[in-house]
Amino acid sequence: MDDFLRQLYQDRSSDQNTLGIVLIERRSSADSKTDHFDAVLLVIVSEGRPNWEMKHYAYNGYKAAMHLVNTSQIRDWLINSSNRRIVDWIMNGKIVFDRNEYTKNFRQQLIDFPAEERKARTGVEFAKLIRRFVDGKALYNEGHHLDAFNQIVHALHHLARLSIIEHGFYPEVTVWQQVKQFEPEIYKLYSELVTGSESIDKKLELLLIANEVGLMKKTKLGSLHLLEIMKTKDGSWTIEEIKAKLAIHDYSLDLSVLLEYLIQKGYVDVVKVETKGKTIYHRQYTVNQYSTE
Repeated sequence: MDDFLRQLYQDRSSDQNTLGIVLIERRSSADSKTDHFDAVLLVIVSEGRPNWEMKHYAYNGYKAAMHLVNTSQIRDWLINSSNRRIVDWIMNGKIVFDRNEYTKNFRQQLIDFPAEERKARTGVEFAKLIRRFVDGKALYNEGHHLDAFNQIVHALHHLARLSIIEHGFYPEVTVWQQVKQFEPEIYKLYSELVTGSESIDKKLELLLIANEVGLMKKTKLGSLHLLEIMKTKDGSWTIEEIKAKLAIHDYSLDLSVLLEYLIQKGYVDVVKVETKGKTIYHRQYTVNQYSTE
């Protein structure tokens, strides 16, 4: 298989748009990180190329997948936590081609996890945590307990990832193994909820309480990125201005519910701006200066 793979990546290494190639090999029949292919080649390409292309190959009983991904798409996956395998692939894969040490340096950035990037990623996870918790609580109050349980468990996942980021690491596929090291109480809660024998109602009660406590503990940390952005401008912001400034799709999806939560907690104030219509106002937002001192 080595000759087969070498032929595939050597063809790509001659392309000037190729910045690096990482080989990920399947370790066992139970290993799913390669989507059950014998090997995956992650080809990192420059931004001028398509965001993401996939190719599948077969050779003498072996099967391999190639992912050609540009740098913008990789960073989007990282910031939105929408493809956590990418962290594992870049961190643990074998670098078989590296133009000007691009991949080596990128791997080091993942290890260092720069403060600004960490702050933005924290904001994304916190917004997702708020969304899941609010939706789960509403479903619980409406009597849809199984759907509520699903939402609240997902909220706990975001809480766990938030904890991992807070400690300076990217959340990977094995997020619970990671969080076990940093905040064992979150791991213990999740483990008991999954394996416990309590009724769904009792589990939901515990989950709602746990998530509420977790939210309170993480509010200052989770809102820091958004509040710092809002402080860069004198006066109030429209929702569209904040959305444009964030420039992160998954963050913007949960922006409204995040703002409402921060208004309830006193971190953000609402400013009413007159429109042409009588008694109709634009709703704008500003940071409550006393809440962040």
